[in-house]
Amino acid sequence: MGSHIPECMGNYDFDNIAFFAKKRFVEGCNTIELMAAATTQREKEEIALVCLLHVANDEIQDIQLSCKHASQCKITDCRERLINKIAKEIGTYPV
Repeated sequence: MGSHIPECMGNYDFDNIAFFAKKRFVEGCNTIELMAAATTQREKEEIALVCLLHVANDEIQDIQLSCKHASQCKITDCRERLINKIAKEIGTYPV
């Protein structure tokens, strides 16, 4: 990883993302169910980030996160950190 911001997760709350990742990858809820249960726009964005874990790096590499570190950090860096954190949090690799 080339990122200079080792703990950057964009402007999102990792605890919420891990919650949705557990629902998606451990409990087997699909994206439509998760989106339907979301109560805020922020939750929908966090669910969308979880769902991007199944998308190949070359397909998301041009996405720009809304983040104060965007000039130093790429979505693939955040994605890799998110995958590793989720694996530690929920005990399984989510992709």
